[in-house]
Amino acid sequence: MTKKFIPVEAAINDWMKDPEFRAAYDALEEEFSVAEAIIKARAEADMTQEEVAAAMGTTQTAVARMEGGHLPSTRTLQRFADATGTRLRISFEPVRRKASR
Repeated sequence: MTKKFIPVEAAINDWMKDPEFRAAYDALEEEFSVAEAIIKARAEADMTQEEVAAAMGTTQTAVARMEGGHLPSTRTLQRFADATGTRLRISFEPVRRKASR
């Protein structure tokens, strides 16, 4: 028996057609953005989760949780920035509102 694999992009495109899935996905945008930034900073620092954890004085599990979308405190984000040789920047962006009729 052969298994058929569905490319991730195809699955997501299909799931995004479901309004409930789309709403839940959109509600997690901030968590995804933070996780993506953390993963990118660690990769650019060429560090493993274990190396970042040691530099932060925490565990590899804690770093994995941050990369998994757990929103850390600003103090923890600053420790992460220090560990990876980066600077923490937080900004607020205007939200595009739907035009009212």
